[in-house]
Amino acid sequence: MLNTDYTLLIKEKLQTAFTTTYLEVIDESHQHVGHSGAREGGGHFAVTIVSPQFSNQPLIQRHRMVYAALNELMNTVIHALSIQAQTPEEFSK
Repeated sequence: MLNTDYTLLIKEKLQTAFTTTYLEVIDESHQHVGHSGAREGGGHFAVTIVSPQFSNQPLIQRHRMVYAALNELMNTVIHALSIQAQTPEEFSK
């Protein structure tokens, strides 16, 4: 499976778990060529997700929510994940 397919898979998982007003998944694996995770097949991804479900949640809880949604992909498809998780109000600033 190509990392493009993995990007779509990550998006699908997040759209299933969250009501999103904005979602972007970027494959940054090319920046980590030669890294041990890259050799093992896991990709490096950056996620920007905006959802009202993050309201009144501290940053650490938002990240836990995203990791929970992607749990079955961690350490297989995903080697490293950068997360930007915001509410719609935060995103519009």
